[in-house]
Amino acid sequence: MKKGSIVPWLLGVTLPLYILDQVTKFWTIGRFSEPLPNPEVPGTYYFGTSDEPIQVIEGFFRLTRVHNQGVAFGMGNGTDWAPLVFPVVSTIAFVLIALGLKKKFFVGKLGLLAVSLLVCGIVGNLTDRLIQGRLLERMEGASAWEKFKAGYVVDFIDVTIPIINYPWPVFNVADSCICVAAVILFISGWKEENKKSEATVD
Repeated sequence: MKKGSIVPWLLGVTLPLYILDQVTKFWTIGRFSEPLPNPEVPGTYYFGTSDEPIQVIEGFFRLTRVHNQGVAFGMGNGTDWAPLVFPVVSTIAFVLIALGLKKKFFVGKLGLLAVSLLVCGIVGNLTDRLIQGRLLERMEGASAWEKFKAGYVVDFIDVTIPIINYPWPVFNVADSCICVAAVILFISGWKEENKKSEATVD
């Protein structure tokens, strides 16, 4: 296997984190009940469960169940277009990652780590979109199209930022991977620019 190959990173980082992502999500849907119908808007459902959250760290970290049908941070939740847009966005992301690898945009170990985390995040949430809607009790007997439109991402990590007491949007392991990858890419790009600057000075 040639040096700089992405394969070891996919096997050593992406795969274990993907398994963790899916295990925690299936634990969540097994532990918490489905969101209830929203009486104010017939035919729609609340995004969160009616069950009490599990307090892990009082006032800071809780476990709950939220259905996210939006694109990012819940944007587009409950719309007809969001379930269609997400697979398209995921496909574009995969194409850009493949091009980035080909053009050696992702430099060194940091770059490959970022890619492996990005792939985990995208595949983890895309898996939800394609599978979770089919598993909802209320979708039993529904058409394949309706089940697809009911697809959602399972979010369960509920954090309140201390001091400012700000409730961060509920997220999951896949979301965390994407956020960490973004930070790593920023650091990697910054280090690369520094190297170029030093080389120019020399």
